[in-house]
Amino acid sequence: MAEVIISDTSCLIAYQRIDRLDILQKLFHELIITEQVLPEFGKAVPKWIKVKSAPTLFSHSILETLDLGEASSISLALKTPDSILILGERKGRKVAADLGLEIIGSLKIQF
Repeated sequence: MAEVIISDTSCLIAYQRIDRLDILQKLFHELIITEQVLPEFGKAVPKWIKVKSAPTLFSHSILETLDLGEASSISLALKTPDSILILGERKGRKVAADLGLEIIGSLKIQF
């Protein structure tokens, strides 16, 4: 089965700053963000970035310690089989790893 790529806000901001969101499209074809990430990003997203509702947020109490974008992205990844989560913040990556999620950071994306 194909991998599902879910991103938090920091990845989008990093690639937008260098005007290279196209790199993400070339690598992943489709990227998923949550409804909570969209306002944090603060810009319109291209059509290849899909916006989905996160399942019940904070189903794990540890998610309450994160910002809304990270928590919703992790929550969605927990409910999405074969997902890879792109997280930029160290605290969020630790929480996701502790929950058994596959994660990569924005800087580990290779093209």
